[in-house]
Amino acid sequence: RRGLMGFVSCRACGHVLKCPHCDVALHLHNGGVMKCHYCGFTTHAAKTCPSCGGKYIGSFKAGTQRLEEIVKQSFPGVRVIRMDADTTSGKNGHEEILSSFAAHEADVLIGTQMIVKGHDFANVTLVGIIAADISLNESDYHSGERTFQLLTQAVGRAGRGTEPGIAVIQTYQPENYAVLASANQDYDSFYKQEIAYRKLLSYPPCSHILGIQVSSEKQKDAVAQADILANLIRHTDEEVVILGPEDAYIGKLKDVYRRVIYVKNDDYDRLVNVKDAIDKFLLEQKQYRSTTTWFDFDPISTI
Repeated sequence: RRGLMGFVSCRACGHVLKCPHCDVALHLHNGGVMKCHYCGFTTHAAKTCPSCGGKYIGSFKAGTQRLEEIVKQSFPGVRVIRMDADTTSGKNGHEEILSSFAAHEADVLIGTQMIVKGHDFANVTLVGIIAADISLNESDYHSGERTFQLLTQAVGRAGRGTEPGIAVIQTYQPENYAVLASANQDYDSFYKQEIAYRKLLSYPPCSHILGIQVSSEKQKDAVAQADILANLIRHTDEEVVILGPEDAYIGKLKDVYRRVIYVKNDDYDRLVNVKDAIDKFLLEQKQYRSTTTWFDFDPISTI
């Protein structure tokens, strides 16, 4: 099973290692390789930072349990409650934790993204956002948009009552436009920079993407079928951009192997024609019947 370990960054300068072809973060995998989940670009794991030459480089990840330990050590006697997948597994887990915090049974609430959406606590005057880089460097062109949404929502949790609020954002990229715009609650600034980025790299809504996923319990069949479909696309329309085939974001799930192809073009109808050509081919094909092909136009996340 493929071992996904997170995006790679330098602890000294904050530089994130990105794919040279897609401008998304490379992710570290078992076996000492870094991969792009869009085009399949693969390279050896970096030992030094290409920006500053530092040796403090590795995968980036953070956990709520560790944060809870740090808060308790740093502020003895402070009552802490944690809200994540482990503590909300019960039927009314979410409601019980939120009710407890609203009733002042805890001084600090630590949680994952689930605590930033829609909750209104009048006495919350300080919000800390840890490791904003995790969402900022997802292997997905929506990463800036999702980061802006999350940070804006999180910042908005502080100072909702009569007392003013403060939000502190911890990030290795304080100059990033998504971080700056969310800190300032500046929607217009974020949109102008994000739409320019989408236009430059031909991402939706400025262009269109057709995601194609081929899956099979037989790895060799998934690989062979994806290669055949990529060649079919090239013969169907020579002007569309083809990325892949490559392992899906999760290359194996429940013993099913998955390969993906991304097709990009400004004209949505051309991508529809590509899909139609593949559909026609699949109806007539007698080989690789063990495979399943799935399509997603302008996917909202990496497939």
